[in-house]
Amino acid sequence: MSASVHPAVAAQHAALLAGLPLADEADLAAVERGFLGTIDPPQVRDADGRVVWDAASYDFVTGPAPLSVNPSLWRQSGLVRRHGLFEVVPGIYQVRGLDLSNITFVEGDRGVLVIDPLISTECAAAALALYRAHRGDRPVTGLLYTHSHVDHFGGAKGVTTQEAVDAGEVVVLAPEGFVEHAVAENVYAGTAMGRRAGYMYGTPLERGPEGGVGAGLGQATSTGTVSMIVPTLTVTRTGERHTVDGIDLELQMAPGTEAPAEMHVYFPQHRALCAAENATHTMHNLLTLRGALVRDPRMWAHYLTEAITLFGERTDVVFASHHWPTWGREEAFAFIGLQRDLYAYLHDQTLRLLNRGLTGVQIAEEITLPPALERAWHAHGYYGSTSHNVKAVYQRYMGWYDGNPAHLWSLPAPESSRRYVAWMGGADAVVERARAAFADGDLRWVAEVLDHVVQAEPDHAGARALLADAHEQLGFGAENGTWRSAYLGAATELRQGPFGTPTETTSPDLLAALSVDQLLDSLAIRVDAPRCWDDRIEIDLDLGPEGATRLSLHHGVLVHGGPADRPADATLHLTRALLTQVVLGALGPDDFAAAGITTDGDATALPRLLAVLQEPDPDFPIVTSRR
Repeated sequence: MSASVHPAVAAQHAALLAGLPLADEADLAAVERGFLGTIDPPQVRDADGRVVWDAASYDFVTGPAPLSVNPSLWRQSGLVRRHGLFEVVPGIYQVRGLDLSNITFVEGDRGVLVIDPLISTECAAAALALYRAHRGDRPVTGLLYTHSHVDHFGGAKGVTTQEAVDAGEVVVLAPEGFVEHAVAENVYAGTAMGRRAGYMYGTPLERGPEGGVGAGLGQATSTGTVSMIVPTLTVTRTGERHTVDGIDLELQMAPGTEAPAEMHVYFPQHRALCAAENATHTMHNLLTLRGALVRDPRMWAHYLTEAITLFGERTDVVFASHHWPTWGREEAFAFIGLQRDLYAYLHDQTLRLLNRGLTGVQIAEEITLPPALERAWHAHGYYGSTSHNVKAVYQRYMGWYDGNPAHLWSLPAPESSRRYVAWMGGADAVVERARAAFADGDLRWVAEVLDHVVQAEPDHAGARALLADAHEQLGFGAENGTWRSAYLGAATELRQGPFGTPTETTSPDLLAALSVDQLLDSLAIRVDAPRCWDDRIEIDLDLGPEGATRLSLHHGVLVHGGPADRPADATLHLTRALLTQVVLGALGPDDFAAAGITTDGDATALPRLLAVLQEPDPDFPIVTSRR
């Protein structure tokens, strides 16, 4: 059934249109420049025929914006949905619109260097096939990851093989810390991040004017096979130069910016700069809604300034791992300069206001961008937003506590919600007052108040229905693609029930890349401590050529390594690969003998340890009570 749009949302859209820089149509030409062709139909399937990417599902994004979509976001989605192979400059080609991110091909003496091979192997393979259809069947001679997020390495095995890398036929470059951060982000908090990513990217939403229209940075995430090939060449310092298949590379380190491990790549033969994900056609996230480490906008701005200094006079085009390039020396570095100013402004003005005593929430309501940034389409908050980025800066410096002791030991939901609802006269009374506020267009307040009712009484049908309506209208009004997805995802769960975690990034390749320390750390965070406060278990792990380590469980804490103050209860002899299978639960004690795992000492030691591990929950509730 078609949803009506609240008059307050329609009025907001009309006011926004009056202030948008509609006369600036440069992006409309840039997004089409260099187009060579695309795949038909624009779908990618896995080996079983399942569709893992469907660009055609966004074909409806054309013409004037419907009232159910913010007109600025509609424009961005229309640009981002463009798919196919594009020439950046002769010798550099990008496939855009076949995943959330771009894949880039740089032609060498005999083959091609692939930059950032998308999320999934299926999409990367389809992109490579499209490139070869137009540029010839060149072998892949190099693979480069600009940074440590899965949409920039997950498709690695769609463009090359581990065997080719092991044979020295393909060099794999990445910035220092790439493997550590790529693996840690997807394993340590991967379950919670994956659950929230379903909200952020709108993966379960039906595509359409009242559903998913795109995430601002790209349309959505593909749902194919995630892989990883460990780098063979690690870049450690700015100014490093390497040559791959005759392609000269100049590298600039940019750690702690959009990703903990990130770098920019300059191609002197093409006078082209790859800005990774630090200068795209949107305000980016300083703290992504799915969850991550807070990024440093001060250093982000610093590295963009450094890029201008290092490459500004030698660059005719800037391209990135998302969106379309910017051509022309002056245009390219005006673009980077504005991106730099955007992150510096958010940082500096948040610090100014927090030092005047404002909290993150208050600063987010007060801060406005300068006119020069408001006039720049690429500074609009399609993926990040001024509101949640300001709160991220506050969090980076000040933490969760806003200094008000009333918030130092607040009651958690649902306990606080039950009290709020009781003091406001009960759930039915709150819902009736919320209906009046909804009619008045006070949508943010309706969402805040009804959240208490749903937390206190998750099955209250009236509260769920009206809260879903409020979230839907807030989604219709959002310029930010991830905010829209989050609001509409909440409405979907309130009406239909949890949709779980639609995508899974913890692949066998990522798990295989875990160091022994990381693997055992991932085990430690699953210990259900109250169940084993009084237990003491000591296990020595003999991993053959990879050495030995001690696992110690005491006081509900699992530690590894360090001195042993008592003999082990048991010693396990196994390989690193088998240890991974044990940690994942793929091998239980009954399988040890057949797998080649032997145990000296107490055979019950490991089963007792495994018994106190708790599985993460990929379907935990978000908009209803978690307790």
